[in-house]
Amino acid sequence: MATSLRVKWREVTQPAGAPVARSSHAVAVVGKKAYVFGGEFEPRVPLDNDVHVFDLETQQWCVMETSGDKPSPRVGVGMAAVDSIVYIFAGRNKDHEELNEFYALDTTNGVWKLLSSGSESPPHRSYHAVAAHEHRKQVFTFGGCGKNGRLNDLWCFDIANGVWEQLPSPTPESNLIPRGGPGLVAVRDHVWIIFGFCGHELSDIHRFNLDEQTWEEVQCTGEKPTGRSVFGTATIGSKIVLYGGEVDPSDQGHMGAGAFSSEVLVLDAYHLSWSRPDVSVEGERDPGARGWYAAAAFGNSMLVYGGNSDSNDRLDDIFVLSLEE
Repeated sequence: MATSLRVKWREVTQPAGAPVARSSHAVAVVGKKAYVFGGEFEPRVPLDNDVHVFDLETQQWCVMETSGDKPSPRVGVGMAAVDSIVYIFAGRNKDHEELNEFYALDTTNGVWKLLSSGSESPPHRSYHAVAAHEHRKQVFTFGGCGKNGRLNDLWCFDIANGVWEQLPSPTPESNLIPRGGPGLVAVRDHVWIIFGFCGHELSDIHRFNLDEQTWEEVQCTGEKPTGRSVFGTATIGSKIVLYGGEVDPSDQGHMGAGAFSSEVLVLDAYHLSWSRPDVSVEGERDPGARGWYAAAAFGNSMLVYGGNSDSNDRLDDIFVLSLEE
């Protein structure tokens, strides 16, 4: 697939004292710092409820001193940032129970605040997706594994009003089936649902029009990628960058690794087209094949941290993928 797009991988050097390797965690970037929460080293066993902070300039790790309504340890958690606030939603606890609390962490002072739970939050879930719309000051969550199976509901938290709203359900014609491990991004006036897992890996794309409050299944030109789940995304302008993910599930469920991809894909949200960019590597290695990692956009780049390798080893490395046009 011919393309003028180029991406470059760069591994970030980490000093001694980095957090324990992990998967099924979340990360968000605020300014020049990456905030990491949740995850597992052993399958289904939450590691901690610390906020691990990586300074992208000094390349140093620290554990943030926090106070307030501190969340419990969890896996399969979602995170997004708006301005200086990091929002986390739901996940699964040490007893393998789905959660539905929604928290805000003020990165300027380390104070946690419980914003909603119970009937004031979307239903309980883990391995869902969370994304923010910076301009609209909204946080979205979609899908995941609920108490009674996989979900396909889309919710919006309006930061100014401080309340959740369930957006219109997908119509039968939209073919948006329930799924876990999807991609979720907000681009201009649309929220995009990309791929996921429903018992098999999915390769469909859907978007919700925030102004018209309507759903549509998106058909893109270019070579259609293999279906996948538990991958990361970054929105850079009108481009949606995807990397890796699980392309063939494990027969052990969450206890083992499936087959992972090392592909970098770019979805043009304006022209509705797929491309595979030219990939270069600065340094000795690229991140290889992985899934269940955490990713966050910043500038023209995507931060990739940790995850699970196809040998079922949890990872603790950091890579930055930069998009060049």
